Amino acid sequence: MAYDIMDGVIGRRRRASLDGDRTALARLVIAGLVLALALTVLFSLDSGASDASGWQFLLDAAFPSFDSTLSMRDRVIMIDIRLPRVMLGVLVGASLAVSGAVMQGLFRNPLADPGLIGISAGSSLAAVAVIVLGATVLAPVILVFGSFALPIAAFFGGLATTLLLYRISTRQGRTSVATMLLAGIALAAMAMAFTGLLIFAADDRQLRDLTFWSLGSLSGATWQKIGAVAPIMLLALVATPFLARGLNALALGEATASHLGIPVQRLKYVAIIAVAAATGASVAVSGGIGFVGIVVPHLLRLVIGPDNRFLLPASALLGASLLLLADAVSRTIVAPAELPIGIVTAAAGAPFFLWILLGKRGVLDL
Repeated sequence: MAYDIMDGVIGRRRRASLDGDRTALARLVIAGLVLALALTVLFSLDSGASDASGWQFLLDAAFPSFDSTLSMRDRVIMIDIRLPRVMLGVLVGASLAVSGAVMQGLFRNPLADPGLIGISAGSSLAAVAVIVLGATVLAPVILVFGSFALPIAAFFGGLATTLLLYRISTRQGRTSVATMLLAGIALAAMAMAFTGLLIFAADDRQLRDLTFWSLGSLSGATWQKIGAVAPIMLLALVATPFLARGLNALALGEATASHLGIPVQRLKYVAIIAVAAATGASVAVSGGIGFVGIVVPHLLRLVIGPDNRFLLPASALLGASLLLLADAVSRTIVAPAELPIGIVTAAAGAPFFLWILLGKRGVLDL
């Protein structure tokens, strides 16, 4: 009973009426998103400068005894290039979208997003530091962690930025949205300044690597990179559904959530660590890809409501699908060259963000 009352208050506080019980609708939407993701994966495997067929590849994998029309060259393209790229796209898209949903629940505002408030910039700074200083100052770190050094550094960069942002924007248990946004802009500017210094000190080879970070891309996907970041991303994604009830209660305010039996401080710490892990690992392998974390949760919230029990898994599915679609566009729109995926997501996400600011009533008044 208390939980039903809590859900009702959440709806009023967010000025988005539940319009009755949306549980059935949410489950239907999630089922549809599972199907959409499967079709998007197939479409992504089939897209690219090469005419290698994703359909034929999946058919060969499902029925290995049948005669295959796929050449050895096409098999190599599928297994070593497209398949790791698709898997990385699913992980990155899901991680960024879920991170955005968790941040919005934690700060109780739909404008919160890891890229928008500086977390991605902090992760990028740490990752760039490993690339530029990995042979000198940070050589012991590379020696100890090997291929894990980059995602670990990005994780701690995002974690430090998130903790600092939360400390600046929260006073007496209340988070100021205006302070959060302004502090995020300031922290992102500081991170970009230090990143610029590192780029200035980089050599030609490192500069070619750092070009990858400027606009974001999945072109560097390899099985080795997936092996390095997948455990971090999957751990964060598995942890977030357990935060759903706490995030629902937190929408009522920290005092009310505490009275409902939610360990508020522990919830905050777990949410911050999960966001930092997911965002840091994503930045480590894909660079700066913006707007996924703000567009996906907000779009789903309009359809299935604010209940994080359904919003978080739906965000993971839709985020993965949208990033794969953006990647497919980036590979085909200027083929055989590739358009950086950050350009595609920014072109689609920036107008949506402006719509949130200009057309959504009371968006800053949560």
